[in-house]
Amino acid sequence: MADSFEALSQKARQALAEGDGASARSLYLEALAKRPDSPDAHYGLATACFLLNDLETAAFHFKEVTRIDPLRAGAHINLGAVYNRLGQLDEAIKALRRGIQLDNRRAEAYYNLGLAYRRSGQPELAMQAYREATRLNPRMADAHYNLANLLMEVGRYSQAIAHYKQALEVNPHFEKAKIGLEQAEAAMRAESGEKPGTPAAPEAKAANVNMERTLDPVIDGPVLTALHKATIVSENYTRDFVKILEHDLEPAIKDLSSALLYAERTSSGELSERVERFEAAIRSLRGMQKNLQQSTRKMREITERLLAGPAATPQQGN
Repeated sequence: MADSFEALSQKARQALAEGDGASARSLYLEALAKRPDSPDAHYGLATACFLLNDLETAAFHFKEVTRIDPLRAGAHINLGAVYNRLGQLDEAIKALRRGIQLDNRRAEAYYNLGLAYRRSGQPELAMQAYREATRLNPRMADAHYNLANLLMEVGRYSQAIAHYKQALEVNPHFEKAKIGLEQAEAAMRAESGEKPGTPAAPEAKAANVNMERTLDPVIDGPVLTALHKATIVSENYTRDFVKILEHDLEPAIKDLSSALLYAERTSSGELSERVERFEAAIRSLRGMQKNLQQSTRKMREITERLLAGPAATPQQGN
């Protein structure tokens, strides 16, 4: 007697669990012959095809799931991930945004959206997506790494360093993150004019500041440019600091308080997850606070240097 749809589906799920994509694909095809509009069978077949790197077929069946069951967020998200692999970026963005509309708590959806935006030449949107992925899952090392790379490209070296470090905190053997961290630290030293191994210069003395001197655009231009850049960096850090407070720390505190208040209804795993989220938010806040303090100190040093005026050139003896 031929197997029923349920029996075929069970065998297919077992094959998937064992990593046998070929058997799973054959079994799901048999199941779909009996029940062509089963979203679960299409979903399983798409997953099997993805494991077998048959991306076109995987996309077709994930799309069938979205047709039959349009509210299934996971199907839209996985469809977007497959479109990413196929290089169909506009379709990937469309599918992923729909998946996020249906379920905005999926870090992998934002991660894949970041990939699609990055590859389609939209770095700012990619950064936003990666930030959301790391907020939802602070232990997503690849999201931290990709975000750090984008921050490096726009010269936000301190922020890049923070995210490279977070990637390495999750995965200490992440070699690309180690290389990225070294490059970011070197770029930050170069930007500040610091030579490797040279101790930081002492802060300018207030006695050297001339509050009445007139600025010369030609002579003081480089310092004014440096001050402008430092101001932008500080502004970005301030925004990120406020964002972490509002979007990371406050929700984490509320979730943790709720779990502790209703401890009898909260599993140990759920409580542990909320504690981890709270601790991750605190770490992010402390890191951003340190970045903000450093950028503020740099602005003060540049301002004092600007007001002090250019160093006098020694006169040659006659």
